[in-house]
Amino acid sequence: MASSKFTEPRHTGEHVVSEANGARSREQGVLAAGNLPAGAVLALDGNGDYVPLAPAATDGTEVAKAVLYGAVDASDSPQPCVVHVRACEIEQAALTFPDGITEAQTNTAVNDLVGRGIILR
Repeated sequence: MASSKFTEPRHTGEHVVSEANGARSREQGVLAAGNLPAGAVLALDGNGDYVPLAPAATDGTEVAKAVLYGAVDASDSPQPCVVHVRACEIEQAALTFPDGITEAQTNTAVNDLVGRGIILR
């Protein structure tokens, strides 16, 4: 009998090391597009909706602003989401950055998050 390998996706909040009491670390928002896992690094588009980080962009979506708390599928239409935006510690190895991101772009995104009070461990 052949064996199968199943890779389980990240669980909601699995990337969180610690966060502030109550809802201080989190906010509700809208994910404009994409099918993203928990721990995805996000930016804000011109409408104020969250989108996947786009490090090569020049329209503001190259600036990391938040980390997605739980998986959201906004492939067909914008969906509500919960994001970490401040006062929390996140396991860096559990973050999802865009494919093809360079080391320099990753460092910039990490610095953007640290500047918002999202500390990576």
